[in-house]
Amino acid sequence: MIAGRLPVYVNDLDAVVAQAIAEDVGACDWTAQLVPADRQAAARVISREAAVICGQAWVDAVFAQIDRAVRVDWQVADGERVAPDQELYRLHGPARALLTGERTALNFLQTLSGTATAVRTYVDAVAGTGTAIVDTRKTLPGLRNGQKYAVLCGGGANHRIGLYDGILIKENHIAAAGGIVHAIAAARALNAGVQLMTEAENLDEARAALAADVDLLLVDEFSDADIREAVRLTRAHRAAGGKTLIEYSGGATLATIRQLAETGVDRISIGAITKHLRAIDLSMRFIGA
Repeated sequence: MIAGRLPVYVNDLDAVVAQAIAEDVGACDWTAQLVPADRQAAARVISREAAVICGQAWVDAVFAQIDRAVRVDWQVADGERVAPDQELYRLHGPARALLTGERTALNFLQTLSGTATAVRTYVDAVAGTGTAIVDTRKTLPGLRNGQKYAVLCGGGANHRIGLYDGILIKENHIAAAGGIVHAIAAARALNAGVQLMTEAENLDEARAALAADVDLLLVDEFSDADIREAVRLTRAHRAAGGKTLIEYSGGATLATIRQLAETGVDRISIGAITKHLRAIDLSMRFIGA
């Protein structure tokens, strides 16, 4: 369902790949020069652990930029679960190009697959509750769009991509604007044509956000009882014709995620799925020509 359909915001792939190749190869891959220029080779890449795969387009782009004679034959698709020692793809082409592109391609694949795998762990933990797992802007610099795509591959959903495609009023905005009502009014006056979202630090602020019918209400580190009350208020608001969704934001972990989902919130945002990253262990080995 994911493979071959990158979201529209993944519009920097070629530039990101070019930068990654430049920082690794520089003026020349001297070690690859040890191999005859006309030597053809084949290689296979496996995952050494269970994972959810993400990054096919980035791997393809690496080898396309290094040498278009390289053929990448995928055995799996983005979003697919794989087992330890499962083959992910095979490479065929000039040996020098395979060697030069190896690390850059694996870096993208191991990083994005690590993100997708982490997301799937949280998604599995809330299965059956109806609560969506959502990312944040706490991403690796330069890999924002890739990690946002990896969240989709892991079964999660995207929050705003950046500062440009949504207004999110947080505690500092509320303080600087003189209160949540003033902050929401100022946001409406912008006529930005983007979603309007606001955090609330207590039930009074939640009520003010609902009265303004914002697109998304974020309850930040509420007690369990206050989360449930905010959910009740939000559902009553929607039953009366409002549109507001409710999201829990503020330090959810695998140990607490199920309990939080069972309060009835529509979404839970988790910064850890993109910032506390553990890359997947991958390996590439030559298998002949």
